[in-house]
Amino acid sequence: MKVLIVCGSQSDMGVARRAEDVLKTNKIPFEICVSSAHRDPKGTERLVKNTDADVIIAIAGLSAALPGFVASHTSKPVIGVPVGVKLDGLDALLSMMQMPSGVPVATVGIDNGRNAAELAIRILRLRAETAKKKGKK
Repeated sequence: MKVLIVCGSQSDMGVARRAEDVLKTNKIPFEICVSSAHRDPKGTERLVKNTDADVIIAIAGLSAALPGFVASHTSKPVIGVPVGVKLDGLDALLSMMQMPSGVPVATVGIDNGRNAAELAIRILRLRAETAKKKGKK
């Protein structure tokens, strides 16, 4: 698997499906899971630490703690997708964009699972190009 998509709740699956469409079209292996940083922090931590994915897409609304929580438990790239639940998604967007130093989260637009998948694909391609160049030397 190359990409792990984690939703904070089942209600975020519509946004996850948009990312899924892009990944399927590009034949990128992925998995979708529902895991809450608030309701099951230990389970979410285990999921993040044990995944073999190269990139993680974390989808959340409201306080949107999931992407930051995920980023705090991995050195892999994390892409946050804010979900428009309340305040037109601005609460989630600002939460993801204001991560403290050392907890990087790339953040795409509200409900924009498609762009999260596109960014994940670019990261994977860059990694593949880098590995290819290292192999040639």
